[in-house]
Amino acid sequence: MSEHVMSSKMYYTIWIALLCLTVMTAAVSFVDLGRLNTVVALVIATVKALLVVLFFMHVKYASERLTKIVIVAAIFWLFLLLALSMADYGTRHLS
Repeated sequence: MSEHVMSSKMYYTIWIALLCLTVMTAAVSFVDLGRLNTVVALVIATVKALLVVLFFMHVKYASERLTKIVIVAAIFWLFLLLALSMADYGTRHLS
């Protein structure tokens, strides 16, 4: 198995993208989106997690099958979190 070496420029690009997504998460928290606040925050968090997994953990350069499994698992996890959050929110009695 050969190692894949990424350039410093790539690491800095991903790092800046993660910082921008963090700022976006903070900015969206001040906007009233109603029920979509949680959804938007989870989508941004999932994108950040995918960036970390794909680039910093080098899954992008692993086998194609492993990459697909990681992406499917991340999307499944996002939908699971959204479903559970919306189920909790839907069963609350608002007064």
